[in-house]
Amino acid sequence: MGVAGSGKTTLATVLRERLGWPYAEADEFHPPANIAKMTAGTPLDDDDRWPWLEAIRDWLSAQTRAGHSSIVTCSALKRSYRDVLRSADGNVRFVHLTAPAELLQRRMSGRSGHFMPTTLLPSQLATLEPLADEEQGITVVVDVPPDAVADRTIRALGLVADGRPPTR
Repeated sequence: MGVAGSGKTTLATVLRERLGWPYAEADEFHPPANIAKMTAGTPLDDDDRWPWLEAIRDWLSAQTRAGHSSIVTCSALKRSYRDVLRSADGNVRFVHLTAPAELLQRRMSGRSGHFMPTTLLPSQLATLEPLADEEQGITVVVDVPPDAVADRTIRALGLVADGRPPTR
């Protein structure tokens, strides 16, 4: 979870390679109307988000029923959004990726082919409700290369990747 530019997709790709878990990108669950809104620079409202979050929740539940641990990227900016995801079958844990706003802005400016304009970053940062102590999850600072972020994540979650513990 995290705002745009925090590296959700990058981390998920590395984790999928290391853990071998199924992976889904939350952007793929957005209906065309949501993508059109964001492309136009209009932030989504909660009414736009509920069906999207429910579709992600249902994907997570299907993975659990199939016997798979899984990874899904999702901004999950508000606790109420995470509550929907947390209602999925299985044990849902969150990895909140965080970085200074300047780094996020730089990352967003450097990517191509994504519908989320940099102008929406301030609204995401204003909406963000960090994980509360009682929520199952961790916060990871993404101020290092992706492999090191993956190491931090795997270590903090107590996972083993490729049959080996994460490097220090």
